[in-house]
Amino acid sequence: MGGLLSRLNEEKKTEKSGIIESATTREISGFERLKERVHTKLIDDMPPAIMAEPNIDKKRNMLRERIGAVIAEESPKVNITLTQRESESLTNTLLDDMVGFGPIQPLLDEEDISEVMVNGPFQIYYEKKGKLILSDIKFKDNDHVMRIIERIVAPIGRRIDESVPYVDARLPDGSRVNAIIPPLALNGPTITIRKFKKEALGIQDLVKFGTLTQEMASFIEACIKVRLNIVVSGGTGSGKTTTLNILSSFIPEDERIITCEDAAELQLRQPHVVRLETRPANIEGKGAVSMRELIKNTLRMRPERVIVGECRGGEALDMLQAMNTGHDGSLTTGHANTPRDMLARLETMVLMAGMDLPVRAIREQISSAVHMIVQQSRLKDGSRKVTYLTEIQGMEGDKVVTQDIFRFEQTGVDEKGKIQGRLKPTGIRPKFASKFQEFGINLPPNIFTDTAKGW
Repeated sequence: MGGLLSRLNEEKKTEKSGIIESATTREISGFERLKERVHTKLIDDMPPAIMAEPNIDKKRNMLRERIGAVIAEESPKVNITLTQRESESLTNTLLDDMVGFGPIQPLLDEEDISEVMVNGPFQIYYEKKGKLILSDIKFKDNDHVMRIIERIVAPIGRRIDESVPYVDARLPDGSRVNAIIPPLALNGPTITIRKFKKEALGIQDLVKFGTLTQEMASFIEACIKVRLNIVVSGGTGSGKTTTLNILSSFIPEDERIITCEDAAELQLRQPHVVRLETRPANIEGKGAVSMRELIKNTLRMRPERVIVGECRGGEALDMLQAMNTGHDGSLTTGHANTPRDMLARLETMVLMAGMDLPVRAIREQISSAVHMIVQQSRLKDGSRKVTYLTEIQGMEGDKVVTQDIFRFEQTGVDEKGKIQGRLKPTGIRPKFASKFQEFGINLPPNIFTDTAKGW
């Protein structure tokens, strides 16, 4: 199609009137007619062997050969001859529509793209290296977007229709998907995809990216090994799940880990991991399994560590009770902009459980259950940083006492808009530092002193 498009661009350069009808425009129409004919013939006359092939890579290769044959057969019927590049482009487009995720498949295939946002059929944004970019890719219409949504949700037993107009799902590679459709989505069917990293990041990757310092990395690793209960807090898109994955990598391989998630996306590498996932109600409104029910059942499964992908509501109470009843070393995430906000969010979520508990009792539960908050932030320049490592020290009167162990201090913005600053220790040793000696972990003596440098 590149040859046709370049000829169309040349035609536009020399065009002096408002008349767009030209030989080139008719060629484009012929290309679209060819695409429709090939697509229709593929659907109407698909060999059973291709339809039955379970291996997606083999299926794509078989389809590629079939599409090439149909293009050669149908091209003369619409009086159009394609270049090799145009034929390859048409083949890839049809492959993406039939076994991939349509026009957005190239965005999902590009490693540097971390998020894809479809705002109706004609507006698609993606995030690349922390920046949002408007793509020139478009769907044909609302029905085209709906077909892709159905392709995403059907294999994992989810559904989306007028009675359930939004859904959380995942792609086969683990990427997180949210879809919402009319009448709730006024722009048309909307898809948000948080891409799954094919190669799981490690703590040294975060150090290299400037997300945290080597001192912070060593401290966090020690905290996991001495079985502290940790909440990873942050805003949407701040990197909470990535950080949770990296924290979980420090859990010893001889421990039994049970994960609870709404849409399974954690990438634990240990051999003894049991993964649980919530389930929505069926078409009759029955059979739903909530996060609260999953966590309660988890406690009957002899877990040594419980990891909850995200606390959003009343399940926070069950998570805190798990942390307080011998399941030290548990991890979860939550939405909040600061560690203090995260404590307030936990209070609110516990109240959402419907238990008539006094606020002081809730705060006592939080202060005894949670040992540390890892605050993750997405800064204005698109960079992601661990802006606070905060210890929960206990209660003082009716308030939960916190103490920052490390924090990020912004010093300015350079001429390219990149935020300047430094991640540094506050100079205060955490109260739980004695646990490190108990577990035989010896951190450098100056790890809590201000020796960090800016970047």
